[in-house]
Amino acid sequence: MNAIINRGGEHDVLAAAREDHDSVVALTRELVAIPSRGGIDPYEPVLTRLGSWLDRHDLAATVLKDQTGATVGLTCEIHGARPGPRWVLDACLDTAPFGDEAAWTHPPTSAAISDGWLYGRGSADSKSGAAIFCHIAARLASDADRLHGCLVLLVDVDEHTGGFGGAKRFFEGPDAPDDVAGVMIGYPGMDKLVVGGRGVHRVKLHVHGVASHSGGSKTSPSAIEKAANLIRVLSAAELSDSASAEFPMAGKVTVTAIEGGQGYSVTPDLCTLNVDVRTTRTFDDEDAARLLKHLVAQVDDAWPGTQPTLIQVDTRWPAFALAEGSRLRTAILDAARTVGVEVEPKVAGPSNIGNYLAGLNIPATAGFGADYVGLHGTDERIRIDTIPTVQAIYHAAVLALMGA
Repeated sequence: MNAIINRGGEHDVLAAAREDHDSVVALTRELVAIPSRGGIDPYEPVLTRLGSWLDRHDLAATVLKDQTGATVGLTCEIHGARPGPRWVLDACLDTAPFGDEAAWTHPPTSAAISDGWLYGRGSADSKSGAAIFCHIAARLASDADRLHGCLVLLVDVDEHTGGFGGAKRFFEGPDAPDDVAGVMIGYPGMDKLVVGGRGVHRVKLHVHGVASHSGGSKTSPSAIEKAANLIRVLSAAELSDSASAEFPMAGKVTVTAIEGGQGYSVTPDLCTLNVDVRTTRTFDDEDAARLLKHLVAQVDDAWPGTQPTLIQVDTRWPAFALAEGSRLRTAILDAARTVGVEVEPKVAGPSNIGNYLAGLNIPATAGFGADYVGLHGTDERIRIDTIPTVQAIYHAAVLALMGA
């Protein structure tokens, strides 16, 4: 790779990105060709491939392992010659499942290119993001004497499982840094920059009934019927309007799974519900917990002779929204304008790893990457001609953040 010393101008970052284009596409295709479905495929092959690319470009990679010894990610650090904070470029290499492979126009690991689109599972989320970030890291390594602070390339292979093992190992592990100023997450999509998101309060509700023979002469309280009652109450719950100009999303309660009963002849004494509550800046985690406790107690009171419902908290991530003056937000939006792109900052309904980071008081952005179709679906693909623009914007933003 020929180094282009970037002085922060539009021409320089775009020239560098265009020069890297074929290499970024080639690396993306190599990564897509290696199956790495979360919780299904081994992760070592795809991480080894990425690590080999970094090694060939004189970038040292460190494999991250969790407490059980399982491989959960990889990091690579570029240290500037001058003091400053740490910034992180984060992308995942594990993917969603393939779904019905017969429905794909090109097989999920074909990495086929057709009519300007690169097909394959993970092409959008987010192997192309990882490939782009690797090339930015290589560019910055050749210009480290002008940089303030440190840039970390973080690759997670435990993202689609919901475990975020790579991120948790890096941000909360025994050697976790304490100087992270911000994280840029390489999710796809050129129409917006996600600068916030609703939080989550996820629980399992263990609803109790009384076990008996379904053919008996007496009727026993069924845990499934009681759970159905609770679902109706949850679905009808009225949440206060928590939307605002700063955070234009309201809270939401959704029952997402139900499990209970076995066979035909037993009235079940246990039924478990998964409940997903989306929180906001004014309807927070504590508000969600109080609401659930109130609604559960209301149903329990209506079902005497049954044990109280057990509320088991699974995940709690706060809502977040970067302020307009946020250095991280401003750097990316300004960089986009520098290369002639208007990107809309947006607070998203779905949560992302930015919510996890908000719980650690680490600012994060997400959802700016290559143009895509079919995320997690059939024929997932990216428009390869959008890659240079994405790379140039992130490159310019990092240079601004690191004072080059």
